[in-house]
Amino acid sequence: MQKFSFFENVWAVVRLIPEGKVTNYGSIAKYLGTGLSARMVGWAMNAAHHDISIPAHRVVNRNGLLSGKAHFATPTLMAERLQAEGIVVHNDAVVNYSAHFWDPSIEISLQ
Repeated sequence: MQKFSFFENVWAVVRLIPEGKVTNYGSIAKYLGTGLSARMVGWAMNAAHHDISIPAHRVVNRNGLLSGKAHFATPTLMAERLQAEGIVVHNDAVVNYSAHFWDPSIEISLQ
């Protein structure tokens, strides 16, 4: 099994988030076995915005807030991408967050 960097592991999980779903930094960290590393997941997401194959717009904070929006090309781009996938965003928060939440610990298994 090839070892990847923490950032690469984060990006691999983010690529699995289905369209119309969101997850949060802490859930990704927990899935990767580093539950206290949500902030590091955030750093990985900040470094991902240059790569269109990583749907960084689908990662929000634990309350469904678009906390990463400042790292997109425009302040509204994160919300626009979510809305294009059918997710309603109001005041920079995912409306009905629990209905759109995708938990990697449930949805995928460690390889």
